[in-house]
Amino acid sequence: MEVFQSQFGPIEVDPETVIHFPAGLPGFEECKNYKLLHEDKPNPSVYWLQSLDDATVAFSIVGAERLGFNYVLTLSDEECTSIELNNASDAMLFLILSRPDNQAIRANTLAPLVINLQSRKGLQKVDVKADIVFSNT
Repeated sequence: MEVFQSQFGPIEVDPETVIHFPAGLPGFEECKNYKLLHEDKPNPSVYWLQSLDDATVAFSIVGAERLGFNYVLTLSDEECTSIELNNASDAMLFLILSRPDNQAIRANTLAPLVINLQSRKGLQKVDVKADIVFSNT
C-alpha cells in the first residue's frame, strides 16, 4: 500500500485498485492512473476519480444509470482491445459532473467514461452518437 497525497488528504493506494486509462482523458492525456474514491457509506451516489499522476486533477463522476440514462453505444475493436473488454457486462458507464460558475450541477452525457471492471482499464467515449434512453425510475 502506498500513501498518496491528494486534495482529499492522504489516501492509501492498493495497486490492485488503480484504474488505468491507456490514452488518458481528453485534455489530461498525461494523467493515466486514477483511484476511485467515495464516501464511506453503502451505495454512494457520487464518486471522485482522483489522478495518481497529478494530485491537482480529480473528477466528480456518477454512474449513468444513477441519473436514469441507459446508453446503447458501440465501441470499436481498437477501443475494446485498449481496455481489454471482451464482455459488455464487464463495462460500467460513468458521467463526469461539473458545476460551471456555481450554476446547477451538470453531467457530461456526450462523453461517458467506459470502465472495464475486470481489467480496471477505461476510456472516455467522446462525442457519443448513441441512443440514450432516459428512464424516470
